[in-house]
Amino acid sequence: MHERPADLVELQRTIDDSFENAGSHLREIATPERRPTAAEIADRLTGMRLLVLATTTRDGRPINGPVDGIFYRGRFHFGSSPQSLRARHLRERPAVSATHLPDESFAVTVHGDAEFIDIHADEHAEFKQTVLDIYLPVYGAEWADMLDGGAWYARINPRRMFTFAMSDPS
Repeated sequence: MHERPADLVELQRTIDDSFENAGSHLREIATPERRPTAAEIADRLTGMRLLVLATTTRDGRPINGPVDGIFYRGRFHFGSSPQSLRARHLRERPAVSATHLPDESFAVTVHGDAEFIDIHADEHAEFKQTVLDIYLPVYGAEWADMLDGGAWYARINPRRMFTFAMSDPS
């Protein structure tokens, strides 16, 4: 877990505000006892967590696809190639939605704006090290070369975040 106390306070506020303004159907499903706290979310989302990320085309059509999500300092981060369709969409329209849904007993959905970050900047050194700690053991040193070769990262600044956890899905 990489979150600091202030990150958890901000994340909890986002989750609470999101449910306060949610529709009745969602509140009936994600009852208070099924809403993990910010600390529980941060603890559960360590390492790489697959996300389905949705962007939009110029004419407003949604397009979604999988990305490697890294939950760091209370926000999802993801990367891609600068030449990807996803990157073009985000340069023009930063609004995104992303969901981590490993099974029916746990879900995190975030709606917000993607902000490109310079992973090589000093201010992001801790995040870059987190990324390296996740990927180097799996893919080897060549992966660091790819990162240095132009891959970009973005973080999702959440407007809304909905969480759900159930210990026994049956």
